[in-house]
Amino acid sequence: MMRDNLVDMRTTVSLDPDVEAEVERLRRATGLGLSEAVNTLARRGMVPAKQQAPYTMNPRPLGLKIDITNVAEVLEMLDEPDH
Repeated sequence: MMRDNLVDMRTTVSLDPDVEAEVERLRRATGLGLSEAVNTLARRGMVPAKQQAPYTMNPRPLGLKIDITNVAEVLEMLDEPDH
C-alpha cells in the first residue's frame, strides 16, 4: 500500500494566509497537531458538494396593460417621444 510508504515522509507545504488561519483555528479548537489539522481540512475539501436544487421560476401577474413578451417592441415603444 502506498500509505505505508508515506508514513515517515516529510514535505514542505506553503499555505495561503487564509488556510493557515483556518489550520490554526482548528488546532486551537481541537488540540490537533499541525499535520492532523491540515489532513482534517483536506478531507473536508474532498467531500462532494451538495447538489443545488434546480432554479424554478414562480411567475406572477404584474397587471400590465401592454404586452411585454417582445422586448424589442417594448424598447421601441419606450423610445417614442409621446410615451
